[in-house]
Amino acid sequence: MSRSASPPLRRPQAPRGWEPARRSPLRRFIDRRRRTLAAALLCLGAGAAVYQLTPPSAALVPVAVAARDLAGGTTVSSGDLRIARLPAEAVPQRAEAEVSKIVGQRLAGPLRSGEVLTDAAVVGPGLLAGTGPGTSAVPVRMADPASLQLLSPGQLVDLVLSAETGSAANTASASTTLASRVPVLWTGKSGGSGQAGTWLGSAQDSEGLLVVGASPEQALRIAGASTRGKVFFMLVETGPR
Repeated sequence: MSRSASPPLRRPQAPRGWEPARRSPLRRFIDRRRRTLAAALLCLGAGAAVYQLTPPSAALVPVAVAARDLAGGTTVSSGDLRIARLPAEAVPQRAEAEVSKIVGQRLAGPLRSGEVLTDAAVVGPGLLAGTGPGTSAVPVRMADPASLQLLSPGQLVDLVLSAETGSAANTASASTTLASRVPVLWTGKSGGSGQAGTWLGSAQDSEGLLVVGASPEQALRIAGASTRGKVFFMLVETGPR
C-alpha cells in the first residue's frame, strides 16, 4: 500500500473584508532611527541640565585701569590708561569709569598694569581712604629732601624735630618726637626723573614735602614744625604694634 503525499501547507487566509494595518510614515521613521533619536534626546536632556546649573553671566561695567606699570608721582596722561570691563562685584568703591576725569592728576603711589584707578590712587582727599576717624593729611617739609627717595606710600615713620637751644655762644641740639608710626600718604620726591609730585602746584614747591596721616594730637605737633627746627623721619616696622 503506497503512502500518499501530504498536501502542501497553505498560508492562512485572512478573513474576508480584513486588511493589515499600515504603519504611518512617522512611525516607520521612528522605528528605523530609534537609537539615533534616543541618543539625541539624551544629549538634549544633558544640555538642559547644564544650562540650569550654570549661573547667569555677571554684568560687566567699564572702569579705568593702568595701561602699563606707572610710577608714583606720575602725571596721568590718556596713554597711561585704558578702559576695561569687569564684573560689578570685582570693581572697588569709588572706581573711576572715565579716563578724562583722571588725566592730569598725580598718582599717590605706583600702579601695576591692569590695576583699577580709584580716588585713593591720586593725590587728593582720597589719600585718607581707609584711615581712622579724625585722621588728617598733614604736610611737613623734610630737612633732607633726598631722603624721601627711601619712602613709599603706606610705610610707617616716626617724625623727629631737631632744634637748637641755648645762646649763640653755647648752643645744643634737642630732639623731640613729633609723631610715632604715622603712615606715609604721599611724598614730593626730589631728583631729575620728572616724577616728583605737585601737591603745592609745582615740583619745586613740593620737593622735600612729606604728607602723613596723623591723629588730631599728632597733627598739632607736626603743624609748622619745620619752622622750629629740622624735621627728619625714621622708618619703623610695618607689623602690628
